[in-house]
Amino acid sequence: MSQTEKTVHIVNVPLDLGASRRGTDAGPSAFRIAGLRNAISGLGYTISGESDIPVPIMETRQLEDSKARFKDEILSVCVQLAEQTKDILDSGETPLVIGGDHSIAMGTVSGASAHFRQEGKKVGLIWFDAHGDMNLPETTPSGNIHGMPLAHLLGYGDPQLSSILGADPAVAPENVALIGIRDIDRVEREFINKSGINAFTMRDIDQLGMSEVSRRALEVVNADTAGFHVSFDLDGCDPEVIPGSGTLVPGGVSFREAHLLLEECASNGRMTSMEVVELNPFLDQANISAERAVTLIQSAFGRSIL
Repeated sequence: MSQTEKTVHIVNVPLDLGASRRGTDAGPSAFRIAGLRNAISGLGYTISGESDIPVPIMETRQLEDSKARFKDEILSVCVQLAEQTKDILDSGETPLVIGGDHSIAMGTVSGASAHFRQEGKKVGLIWFDAHGDMNLPETTPSGNIHGMPLAHLLGYGDPQLSSILGADPAVAPENVALIGIRDIDRVEREFINKSGINAFTMRDIDQLGMSEVSRRALEVVNADTAGFHVSFDLDGCDPEVIPGSGTLVPGGVSFREAHLLLEECASNGRMTSMEVVELNPFLDQANISAERAVTLIQSAFGRSIL
C-alpha cells in the first residue's frame, strides 16, 4: 500500500457456516470491542465507512449437501462481499475485511481479482494459515467449506464457488504464497504439491527464519502483479499467541514472527487489501486474541516500533 492510499473501508462478515464449530460469527464484534477502528485511524488513516454483510444463521437453514455444507448460503455471502470489495478498490480505498470463517476469502479475493482484471492486471495472494485450505467437495473429509477456499480461488472445485465475479481463476498459482502450514490432509498434500503454488511450511520458517520466508513470499506475490492481498487466518499463529480459534494446531508462528511478516508486507508498499479470519471469541480468554490481532493488523498497515 502506498503512503498516498490512506483511506480504509472496514467490511464485517460474521460468517460461521463454513466451519463445524460455531462462534466465528461473533468475530467482528470482538474486533470492535478490541478497538480496531481507533487502532487504524490512529495510524493516520481515514476510515471511510464500516459495512456489514448480512449472513444467515445456521440454525435457520437446511443442510442439503454434505460435501459442501451450506454452499448456497456461503456463495450468496461471498458474491455480496466480492462486489463490495471490488467497489471499495474501484473507489481508490483499501478494504479491510473482518471474518467470520475463512470461506469469506472466496469473496474478498474474487472481488480484488475482478477490480484488477478490468485494468488488465493480476493480484498476488499471501495466505497465512495452519491449514492448506485446498480440499475439494469430492475430497473433503468434513464437508466444511472453510477448508476449501484457496482451491476454489485457483479455479478448482465447485464451478459456482470458483467463478465468483467471473474469476477464471481469481489468482494464478505462481503468485500465491501459502505461509505457516502444519496440518495438511493426505489428499490435500498431493494437490498442493501439484498445484504450482509456493508453500512455506513451519519447517521452512524454522530453517530459513521468517525474514527470509517473507522476502521470498513477497517476490512471489509481486511478480507481474498489481500488488497483493493478505488473507490472514489467525490459526496460523501458535495457540499460545491466539487461543481464540476453533482450529488450533500447536507449533505455530510466534507473535513476533507474525508481526515481522506483516511489517514486511507494509514496508513493501504493495498490499492492496487484507482480511483477518477465524477468530472465535467464545474460545478466547478475555478477548486477548482480538486485541493481539488488532496489533497485527496495525503492523500490516504500517505501524513501526520507532
